[in-house]
Amino acid sequence: MNNIFVHLFHIIFVGGLFLYIGMKQKNMPAYMYNVILTIGIIILFYHGYKGYSKFVNGKNPWVNLFHIFIVAPLLIRIGYKKDNTHRQYFEYVLMLAFAAVGYHAYYMIV
Repeated sequence: MNNIFVHLFHIIFVGGLFLYIGMKQKNMPAYMYNVILTIGIIILFYHGYKGYSKFVNGKNPWVNLFHIFIVAPLLIRIGYKKDNTHRQYFEYVLMLAFAAVGYHAYYMIV
């Protein structure tokens, strides 16, 4: 039952936010860059803690490592560079939006 909320969160909130970031690119309001930077830092620390806990308990932390090395740095870079961010980084976020929605929709159904 707990997993359905994780899947719905990623489909609705993460997928929606990443689609917004990827499609708006440099036309976002200025405050959104601070929101993106904050979310990136939160993801980094949360998944750092969760990944360490899994590793210590002998579980595979691959999902956490993906968030630590791919998702968080991407969001932090966009939030930090703001309008100076190159277009490719917004396209990476757009690809992550489709990946998150597809992955979590599949595992919610299966």
